[in-house]
Amino acid sequence: MLVTEIKEMPLNERIILMEEIWDTLCHEEKEVESPTWHKEILDERVNLINSGKAKFVSIQELKDANL
Repeated sequence: MLVTEIKEMPLNERIILMEEIWDTLCHEEKEVESPTWHKEILDERVNLINSGKAKFVSIQELKDANL
């Protein structure tokens, strides 16, 4: 199926297609490794937390801050 064909599909059909593709990925036996850049970002965030330059906040705290 080509991208142009997908773009021509009604929205509800594209959502169903996306869900079917996602379902096949979820049941894939082979795991995909996260890219190196993702680990680097996570490591940087852990360092910020450990150094006190950042902190975890709850979803409610974030909502209350009106950011």
